[in-house]
Amino acid sequence: MSEIANLEPKGVWQIFDMFCANPRPSKHEEKIRAAIIDFANKHNIDCKTDEIGNIILSKPATKGMENRKGIILQAHIDMVPQKNNDVQHDFVNDPIKPRIVGEWVYATGTTLGADNGIGASAALACLIDDTVEHGPLEVLLTIDEETGMTGAFNLQPNVLKGDILLNLDSETEGELYVGCAGGVDATITLTYGKESIPADYTCYKIEVKGLKGGHSGMDIILQRGNANKLLFRILKSLENDGIRLCEVEGGNMRNAIPREAHAVMALPKAKADEITAKIKELSNIIHKELAEVEQEFEINITATTMANEMMKECCSKRLVNCVYALPNGVFRMSDSMKGLVETSSNLAIVKTNGTELQMCCLLRSSVDTQKEEMSMMMRSVVDLAEGKIELSGAYSGWKPNMQSAILKAMQEQYKAMYNVDAKVMAIHAGLECGILGGTYPNLDMISFGPTIMSPHSPDERVNIASVDKFWKFLVATLKNAPTK
Repeated sequence: MSEIANLEPKGVWQIFDMFCANPRPSKHEEKIRAAIIDFANKHNIDCKTDEIGNIILSKPATKGMENRKGIILQAHIDMVPQKNNDVQHDFVNDPIKPRIVGEWVYATGTTLGADNGIGASAALACLIDDTVEHGPLEVLLTIDEETGMTGAFNLQPNVLKGDILLNLDSETEGELYVGCAGGVDATITLTYGKESIPADYTCYKIEVKGLKGGHSGMDIILQRGNANKLLFRILKSLENDGIRLCEVEGGNMRNAIPREAHAVMALPKAKADEITAKIKELSNIIHKELAEVEQEFEINITATTMANEMMKECCSKRLVNCVYALPNGVFRMSDSMKGLVETSSNLAIVKTNGTELQMCCLLRSSVDTQKEEMSMMMRSVVDLAEGKIELSGAYSGWKPNMQSAILKAMQEQYKAMYNVDAKVMAIHAGLECGILGGTYPNLDMISFGPTIMSPHSPDERVNIASVDKFWKFLVATLKNAPTK
């Protein structure tokens, strides 16, 4: 066990320590799934997995509480794999190394996986702690939430029996979420031709690195730099200087704001100094523009090994124009809920493979028609660039139910425990509630959790005191669940 196993509540932190010890990047949940099944067998908890790999655990009601509505505790077991450049870490095989820094728990140069490992750990802790009083209790642990919500999409009807679903995947203690954005993935492909690099050309590498990144739903409102957009802003500024793209790569997760990107370009040797000076000048401008939100990023240009080929001029310009023109960031704020992003897009991944430039964008909106509007805007840009766009994985948002019985009970309970009102919120992120509510339309749903900062980045951290408050509130919610 690591040092976090001695934190309170020990039941939650010791299980989370197990999560850290078992690698679980999205689509590679085999090790943590096996650990959870072993955990359930050790504690005689009923446990089964469905065909897609979700885990469903259940426990009968505490004696005398059989008349309470059945509650489902839901979380996902995968995590976003992000690390700093100077860290050697294989997310498929290496454990996460948690560390305590003051009032927070971090990982060591990587994402921590508190999103959603803490929520999953709390759900499992409820099953083995005999002091927790509850009605009929189920725990649903889904897979692959971070790269497509595959587990939630493939959960079959009639698997769950409960009346209330408590999603434990929110990231600010003291907030109760009653709605979320829907989303759709846009996969864009642009083909390009290549030709030999002339003798009077040389190759340079442009790198954008050290940006904060973050969750493309939660952090999009912070207006942080997007490495892909910054890189192509620079490339666009050089379009009349004879540059040709050779390769590009930026970002690696559809729901993470890209922190790093690079391009190798061929350029006339005679213009190398002029182009280098132009990039440095633009870098200074960008640093001033982002000074309030990005303090430690770098834009570097260095001579590099000659590439074998470069893109044809028309192709290079077409690709640069397309990426530069694609919408990114906050598109519209909500009119009905102050401070809530309604619609956004994240240009998450840009990568060449020798014949194609492939891009992935995640579009989010709590209004389906706005999501469709953003999709049409992207399609228009891609059509002009003679590319292809595929929209997939679409899911609707979760519409708030302000008459919810569990919402009222939780509001009263929180006020009684902490003498302040819990905030009732909606979130600009894709909680699984929207998908699960489509399969189980009669579920009464709330999402809440501890305070987690900078998810989806190596700066991810969870506040220790908030985990204790979250746990105590969860236990009290189970004890005071509505009757049937």
